Amino acid sequence: MTKKHAEVLVIGGGPGGYVAAIYAAKNGKQVILAEKEHLGGTCLNIGCIPTKALVKSAEVFAEIKKAKEFGICLESEATPDMNAIMDRKEEVVKRLVGGVEHILKKNNVEVLCGTAAFTDDKTVKVTGEEEYEVTFDDVIIATGSKVAKVPIPGIDLPFVLNSTSALSLRELPKSIAIIGGGVIGLEFAFLYRHLGVEVTVIEFMDRLVSVLDSDASSEILRQAKKAGIKVSTSAKVTEIRTGEDGNAVVAYERKEKVNEVSCEKVLVAIGRSPEFSGLGIENTSVEPLEKNRGIKVNEYMQTNVEHIYAIGDVNNLIQLAHAASHQGMTAVDKILGKEVEAFEKTTVPSVIFTTPEIASVGVSEDYLKEQGIPYTVGKFQFNGNGKAVTMGQANGFCKLIKNEKDEIIGGTIVGPDASTLIATVTLAVRNKMKDCDITHTVFAHPTTGEVLHEAALDLSIGCIHA
Repeated sequence: MTKKHAEVLVIGGGPGGYVAAIYAAKNGKQVILAEKEHLGGTCLNIGCIPTKALVKSAEVFAEIKKAKEFGICLESEATPDMNAIMDRKEEVVKRLVGGVEHILKKNNVEVLCGTAAFTDDKTVKVTGEEEYEVTFDDVIIATGSKVAKVPIPGIDLPFVLNSTSALSLRELPKSIAIIGGGVIGLEFAFLYRHLGVEVTVIEFMDRLVSVLDSDASSEILRQAKKAGIKVSTSAKVTEIRTGEDGNAVVAYERKEKVNEVSCEKVLVAIGRSPEFSGLGIENTSVEPLEKNRGIKVNEYMQTNVEHIYAIGDVNNLIQLAHAASHQGMTAVDKILGKEVEAFEKTTVPSVIFTTPEIASVGVSEDYLKEQGIPYTVGKFQFNGNGKAVTMGQANGFCKLIKNEKDEIIGGTIVGPDASTLIATVTLAVRNKMKDCDITHTVFAHPTTGEVLHEAALDLSIGCIHA
């Protein structure tokens, strides 16, 4: 067994871990990163990136089908080639994983391939083709999450997919039932529908993506139905079984009635849970959350053991890749002894790559209503935006919220370029900008960004183009 010492040891090479490692190295620390499988973690290998690659292929196909609306005539009908789509997805992943490897090497981060497990508060054993005993001054746990287990009878049947296996499906089913109308479920619902699959979404809550502002939930439900996606909310799945024709049958209860959906495939998209099994946490003094639902940390990502940190999905604060990256930098700043700003969930944007896209940051109108907190809403529809109309994507809205101090405290965008536009709203929320800071800013024309200007105007005098 080879013995090593790290000033900073990072366990996990996902978007939290590798960013923390590089950031620590750039700040002069000697860093070792242990990764048991693939650099890039869930996000890069079986999550965000491959999903978006598939979404893009599906969107291109959907746009081609609308070519006649733009005055373009096709000599033959376009068809999706799932093998080619999957090959492209894998090439995108390979390219980006290679990029992570290069950046780590460039910054002199030593990568150990193997499974890491604590033997005590100051030592980790890494087991792979070789074995290492690594001592450290500080350690950052960034082991991510795994597909959540759901106790549904029939969930192990061969036609049942999860978000990982769905990314390798090289033959399009004619029909699919998606259990879960959250972020993962809806992204797959739209991409499959764009590719011509009959899609049914079954959601337990009373609306889609219940963490969103209810306005956004209503809008994406409208767009889903418009796209031909069947949706059942307030529905509890009770069983998955094989039908007489060999297809899947999903049974669910809704309004005290039992309903059934017959389909070729079933996708279970009910989320992910923190992954730290086998990490040897029991050999340390680190406190997990109740029922082992993650590793407990403070606002600086420290556990109850001062030199042990936990970032990203494993601490269960918020399961977003970019949040993990930021938490990694927060942890490193604390290690460096810098003045550290506490991690604040309300300044973390979230994006859903449906059609149209959905993005939000800050507090929602629903939350403010529930808490009885005074607020003002400004809203502008994309059908009043010139660029959106030229794109043929004029569905959706931009909504901004300010408090009694006129500070922007939240925003939701449903529409074209929402994933990009939310960055401006995030800056506004993070820096406590006022609505006048936006209205006094010149936005280029014609761009989708002008919806932000209009929504900000609506917080005071009202929109110009509405």
